[in-house]
Amino acid sequence: MSTVLTGRTRGPATRVNPPRDVTTWAAGGVVAVCVLLAVVGPFVSPQDPNAVDPLNVYGGPSGAHLLGTDDTGRDILSRLISGTRSSLLAPAVVILVSTTLGTLLALTAAWAGGWVDRVVSGALDVVFGFPGLIMAVLAAAVFGAGLTAPVVALSVAYLPLITRVVRAAAVKERQLPYVAALQLLGASTGRVWFRHLLPNLLPLVLVQATIGFGYALLDVAAISFLGLGSQPPDPEWGLMVANGAPSILAGQPQQSLYAGLVILVVVVAFNLLGSGLSRRVLGEGR
Repeated sequence: MSTVLTGRTRGPATRVNPPRDVTTWAAGGVVAVCVLLAVVGPFVSPQDPNAVDPLNVYGGPSGAHLLGTDDTGRDILSRLISGTRSSLLAPAVVILVSTTLGTLLALTAAWAGGWVDRVVSGALDVVFGFPGLIMAVLAAAVFGAGLTAPVVALSVAYLPLITRVVRAAAVKERQLPYVAALQLLGASTGRVWFRHLLPNLLPLVLVQATIGFGYALLDVAAISFLGLGSQPPDPEWGLMVANGAPSILAGQPQQSLYAGLVILVVVVAFNLLGSGLSRRVLGEGR
């Protein structure tokens, strides 16, 4: 991969699909805003996200409440902004853990080959047979409500998504002449891995992690929606959808609607960004 990446031609190729580039940049902008809000959200929220106002239940949009209020009079916009941190933190931990462990497993399997590769591949096939959401629900049922057990379960469930792709690329990279040359020169396994193999595989890892983040966000929101993840009064987006669900039939869908729309936009943004990065990586690989 290292020799192929340097051979990318520029010029006309950068003008083939300009709309796709705009879409990727727009998705990246949405992701950047989300990350920024996750950091400073609690400090820039217009109001206290947990402040209850019984006299202003289901209030409509106004100067004081741009998106209205929920079933207890709390400002919906403030809760969406403040909830960005808790809504993104759990998926980030899932992707960080699964990506780190998955990449190390992929490098180990590709480097060792033989029975090690077969054992790793067989174990991943077994894990892949269990849906991540089901594993997270079972973990929460056994260890109690909260995000710790579901995050651990989802981290395990997402291992095959990273390991399979990275392993295939690592096997090809392992067979390139420069790896044999480094071994003849006496380079240690760790040096070959972290100074050469891993940097060449990093773009692919980044693509898989970006796409996987959107799915992890959906799974974590679903866990909270079921009441097994974040607990009230945390303004986590999945929990906001669940809290507003009983009010939908009463003609007050705003809490669930706005939280659901935010989840949809963020998931689509991460998927579009991952697709854009994938096209760029594959384009460099040709």
